[in-house]
Amino acid sequence: MRPVGSFALVLHTHLPWVAHNGTWPVGEEWLHQAFTGSWRRVLATLHQLAGEGHTDLLTLGVTPVLAAMLDDPYCLSELHGWAGRWQLRAAELAARPDEAELARWEHRQAEQCLADLRDRWSTGGLSGVLRPLVDSGVVELLSGPATHPFQPLLTERLAAAQLRTGLADTALRIGRPVSGIWAPECGYAPGLADFYAAHGVSHFVVDGPAVRGNTGLARPVDGTEVLAFARDLPVSERIWSSRTGYPAGSAYRDFHVVDDLGFRPARVTGSPVKRRWQPERAAAAVLADARDFVGAVVRRLTELADRQGRPGLVVAAFDTELFGHWWYEGPEFLAAVLRMLPQAGVRPTTLAGAREAGLVGPPVELPTSSWGAGKDWRIWDNDLVGPWNDDLAGLQKRLFTLLDERFADRERLAGREPALDQLVREALLASSSDWAFMISRDTAADYARQRAAGHLDRFTALADAIAAGAGPAPLAERLRALDGPFGHLDARFL
Repeated sequence: MRPVGSFALVLHTHLPWVAHNGTWPVGEEWLHQAFTGSWRRVLATLHQLAGEGHTDLLTLGVTPVLAAMLDDPYCLSELHGWAGRWQLRAAELAARPDEAELARWEHRQAEQCLADLRDRWSTGGLSGVLRPLVDSGVVELLSGPATHPFQPLLTERLAAAQLRTGLADTALRIGRPVSGIWAPECGYAPGLADFYAAHGVSHFVVDGPAVRGNTGLARPVDGTEVLAFARDLPVSERIWSSRTGYPAGSAYRDFHVVDDLGFRPARVTGSPVKRRWQPERAAAAVLADARDFVGAVVRRLTELADRQGRPGLVVAAFDTELFGHWWYEGPEFLAAVLRMLPQAGVRPTTLAGAREAGLVGPPVELPTSSWGAGKDWRIWDNDLVGPWNDDLAGLQKRLFTLLDERFADRERLAGREPALDQLVREALLASSSDWAFMISRDTAADYARQRAAGHLDRFTALADAIAAGAGPAPLAERLRALDGPFGHLDARFL
């Protein structure tokens, strides 16, 4: 068919550091469920599409902190254990009347997960799974600041430490530098584009309102060559909306109905009577909704071409976890859409591919913005989290005061100091945007408060020991066993 434009799917894959920091109901269990339900399945789908010869399919953001967990031997071992227990739960379910069909389904899914862990994940972790997809041009990988902080609320020095650490970590894991990033929470403040340019960032993602809905092309930002790709809300909401999006369809598996073994036997139907989930019925709905979505993309691109006088670009961005964890049938939907788009005259592309194809419009000055509620900063800067932001400001001041004093004598730069490295590591983990988000939205808020306070306490104890010259190495070693991502992190470079 006559090409009508390009479609860039962007998936944002993230969890905060949870290894050795609690298990249930959040903590490590959060990682296990997201991996087995979503991330592994999405990546397996991409490998399947790669085997069919597809390239330039989508842009995959993986935060460095999540990559660190999915390369970590401890986390991978725990994922094996979780999948094994999944298989045992399925065997227990099979002993119940009228549950044999669901039990067989779950047992097969657990077997596939265990086989994938053994064959694809055991030797190289996430890095080994991602590299072939990146090297063959199937996906573009986005990096980002190390622990996913809300950058506009950081001092420039900590923001630089976050971004440099994250970019270096991604390059180490996949063997090449990455210039595109997922700006955490799509947070932006005027001047941030200059900061990105100084650190070698070429493009990032913002939400549609940040460009006043003019999302049909990438836009150079604030007088720089850095490009902002804006999420197309009308198209994205066809999936993202909790009320009218495809995942609310009556054929799909209901995430919110869980039996005592942790399985989801119902489909999305009204209360109080819930109908049984039927995989065949859901598979038919996937194809119908994929066709509807592709039709919506074609209509949007036709509208953009008429308005712009040239083929345009639709960017749809989502949390990867939506596909498979929240929406069980999500990975199959993605595969169907990516296969159907070329047949409808739409070119799937990555953000880098769109840039190379010249899908760039006029410059834009971006306002303060995010993809959170209100499209501003209110989720991360409000009365509920104000005390924590004050503590974080104090942490940053003390961190750089201590580092400046420690390295005032340049001879000290000759040797690495693990206690200072760990001090920086705790500061990075403390500044994750997740803690403020969870508190503001009251989602596992107690866990978020505990984690934020815990990192602050660990930072303070280590800073006190360093300042007092009280032999901080044993404490730093104990903390490293709990909070150990980014082994390349070197405080001297801050």
